[in-house]
Amino acid sequence: QVRLVESGGGLAQTGGSLKLSCKSSSSFTFSRGSVEWYRQAPGKERELVASISESGYTTSYANSVKGRFTISRDNVKSTVYLEMNNLHIEDTAVYYCNHPASGYWGQGTQVTVSS
Repeated sequence: QVRLVESGGGLAQTGGSLKLSCKSSSSFTFSRGSVEWYRQAPGKERELVASISESGYTTSYANSVKGRFTISRDNVKSTVYLEMNNLHIEDTAVYYCNHPASGYWGQGTQVTVSS
């Protein structure tokens, strides 16, 4: 069973930064295929925030985070990162990583942004 474990969430002020990590228990599986970050705010549907290709050369972002968030990956460490800068209150959510090829999701990490 492959596990994805997110970490790095917490409390930040508006304009602040956080860096999330998503580490896989299986380097073989994780290094193959894209990885995505989603978030779900209370009362809202889960939304795709960012994605990164297997090689790491292709990334995409939701319009709401473009220019503020950066997704990256280190396949040697089986880890994908989401660097979040200039945080807004509306970035408050539980953030999940997903590996579409395997269908695995992490358990989520809470990000709370306050003024």
